[in-house]
Amino acid sequence: MLNERSKKVLYAVIQCYINSPGPVGSRVVTKKYHFGLSPATIRNIMSDLEEMGYLRQPHTSAGRIPTDSGYRFYVDSLSAERQLINNTLMGELNKKFELLKKDINSFLDQSSKMLSELSHYIGITMSPNSSITTLHKIELLKYRDNQLAIILFTDEGIIKNKIVPVDPEISQRELNRIAEYINSRFKGQSLDEIKKLILKEMTKERVLCDSLISEAIRICRNAFSTDPGNIYISGLSEVLRLPDFCDINRIRELLQALEAKHIIINLLDNIADSEGTQVLIGAENVLDEMKQFSLVAATYKEGGRPIGTIAIIGPKRMNYLEAISIVDSTAQFITKLLS
Repeated sequence: MLNERSKKVLYAVIQCYINSPGPVGSRVVTKKYHFGLSPATIRNIMSDLEEMGYLRQPHTSAGRIPTDSGYRFYVDSLSAERQLINNTLMGELNKKFELLKKDINSFLDQSSKMLSELSHYIGITMSPNSSITTLHKIELLKYRDNQLAIILFTDEGIIKNKIVPVDPEISQRELNRIAEYINSRFKGQSLDEIKKLILKEMTKERVLCDSLISEAIRICRNAFSTDPGNIYISGLSEVLRLPDFCDINRIRELLQALEAKHIIINLLDNIADSEGTQVLIGAENVLDEMKQFSLVAATYKEGGRPIGTIAIIGPKRMNYLEAISIVDSTAQFITKLLS
């Protein structure tokens, strides 16, 4: 456990490093923070913090910079301060998103841009995974002789459509009957639940005797095949302005992680069931591509269940207090919007 004096010095070093990248020396801390301690005393405390793994010295005779453990200790101490700027952010969100309530996909796209604009890091939003969205209505339209357009409307406001093969002999009138059957049978249930019910229906011989219902079940299998939610990423230009990304290798790592969207989806899936705002710092990220970065993420909910995720990705030297408040406020706002 760190004593209060050591905590103050650690926070001071981290805050100095966040504000201006570069090793932080004892004299800088003495000038900026009036602890009533001499530079020699602060230097000794910084040395102790280095031995404990909270700071490191990149070069002999240089100042010190935070380690992942140092950032973690700092972040864990911020919870009491998070609410200080949440109300201001909520006001900004209301101004920007009032007109987007009817289109969640546009809303989430704009949300990723908003996250980036507010934080100056990369903003990410992920729409609900189709397996947990609930069916509001399905429409079936004959597209060509042997093709069918399936349009799904979910209770969360998401519209999905796909083209699938269909028996050329089936008429639009029969498709309307099938849509009525599906809507009356499955409305209000999650797509994941519907898939399970369809499998049960397929085992019932009496259902298979009705060719129209058999066709309905076949269409359902195509319609309710699940896929991950859409992912929206904004703000690469924001982070490339930061001094942390003057190294071309660091830029390459970031671009590789962002281009392979499945990497980001896997990362967000790992925290999908977590409560509150999650902060993963450097090596805490399970994915190698993310070990040089930090991620601040939270889930938004509908009916009390997590259905999607928003996040900020930035350098380990990020303004965590601001980033946590931005993500937390945005997740709360989207949850409120969906309810």
